[in-house]
Amino acid sequence: MAGTLMDVSRKNGASAEVAGAELLSVLAGRPLVVIDRFCAALRTGYTGPMPIEALRPALSIGCYPAWDPALPGMAVAAEDHTRARSVAERRGWLRRVRHEAARHLVKLDRPPVILTSHAGSRLQELAGHGGTVAAIDAGVRATIEARHLFDDLLRAAGVPAVARIRSVPVERLPGLAELRRAVGSERVVVQAGGTFGGAGTVIVSDEDDMARAARLLGPYRVAAYVDGWPCAVTVLSVPDGAGGVSVYVDRPSHTATGVPELGVGPLHGAGHDWSRPWPVPAAALLIECAERIAVWGWRRYGVAGMFSLRALLTPGERVYLSAIRWRCDESTEVSAANQQAVGVPPFMPAHLVVMLGGRVRWLSDAQEFNHLSLLRATARGGPFTIRLRLSQDSPVRVAGGQGPGVYRLDPADRPILSRRAGHPSQARADRGEFLLADLPAPDVVCHPGADLATIEAVTDGATEPFHGPAAASPFTRRVAAAVEQLFLPCDPPA
Repeated sequence: MAGTLMDVSRKNGASAEVAGAELLSVLAGRPLVVIDRFCAALRTGYTGPMPIEALRPALSIGCYPAWDPALPGMAVAAEDHTRARSVAERRGWLRRVRHEAARHLVKLDRPPVILTSHAGSRLQELAGHGGTVAAIDAGVRATIEARHLFDDLLRAAGVPAVARIRSVPVERLPGLAELRRAVGSERVVVQAGGTFGGAGTVIVSDEDDMARAARLLGPYRVAAYVDGWPCAVTVLSVPDGAGGVSVYVDRPSHTATGVPELGVGPLHGAGHDWSRPWPVPAAALLIECAERIAVWGWRRYGVAGMFSLRALLTPGERVYLSAIRWRCDESTEVSAANQQAVGVPPFMPAHLVVMLGGRVRWLSDAQEFNHLSLLRATARGGPFTIRLRLSQDSPVRVAGGQGPGVYRLDPADRPILSRRAGHPSQARADRGEFLLADLPAPDVVCHPGADLATIEAVTDGATEPFHGPAAASPFTRRVAAAVEQLFLPCDPPA
């Protein structure tokens, strides 16, 4: 075992050096700027095992501040000015920081390369004056991610019918009875727009639900309701220099949604778990679907890079695709630990090189990588991430703890800081450790629904973060209750 780990370490180190050099080459002296809710975005790539320093942003623009050792060169965080966390702040932070961010962007000695999962006029305004946005064309992405076009996309990509949910696109919503007949299901799912995280989705069981669905702005995708565990997989497609793309598929995760113990409402994500094993046929089908969609995207629109594919895994071990995000999303940060665990740098430097028109040469054979992903998907152990939000009705402030880092529980179940860290693999859940990322400062007021922290760790399989698609495990409930002890009620500012 020791020899194997040493070989992996050497391979990872050599590949990381090449990946870093390729990224520096395509950046060509331009500063890397990240616009993300978390100012510590990309930390998994520049902290932890075999770090790639070129992934450390020169400037990070976001909502929540970064922390040592996950620090960019400079950070502009909305929370540093508002001293508050809330649902409104989480959704509107870019508007609050745009003027300060623009001042810092102007001070850069060269036009930047901007990495972001967001889109819109404000971003284009920030990226102006010669800046380069490392993303596919916004119009193409909107088309790919459009819910009412999703099933047409799957058919065009050659996704097998066994992985497609019965659904219909409609411009106007007819009556519930007609929708039930159209998709052959008593419960139907109505979706509209290109938003995610539960917004724009209504599960319809009766006329009251139908009234809520009617308030969405069409066009709509109406699908049969499928009882299953939400899941996700990160995909990287890389032009091969011969007119095609090589497609690398990470091991898929189980995604928890609507976990009341964590303060997360229905249809909203509560975390990702890569440690729970998959049935072989379902994992193999999901990987095949991801490969087909990546090839279709390249042939149809000439797009490559990272994207996320969403699906449902049923109790009968069937897998059905449910959505696509052709962008980096909230699972990207911790999913990078999967690549590092097998001696491969994170997908992110390759994604940036692809977005900037460079050539990626450090990746191994795609089929070998995907076969390894399949083997690992069917085994226990891996990283996980858990979202913790304030569920009580009154505001709180941090009154204990010592900021983000690796914690463990003392005999009284109080969280005690063990060491500073910024990478999920530095917290071993089976030893009672967990990384608390993005904790607020003591003078920040957290309002109902606010993000309190993200809990991250790796496990060999002995620790489970979730016991079901909407159920926290005893480990998670215990840790969440302990973290909540760090917060005490407070009076909001006048």
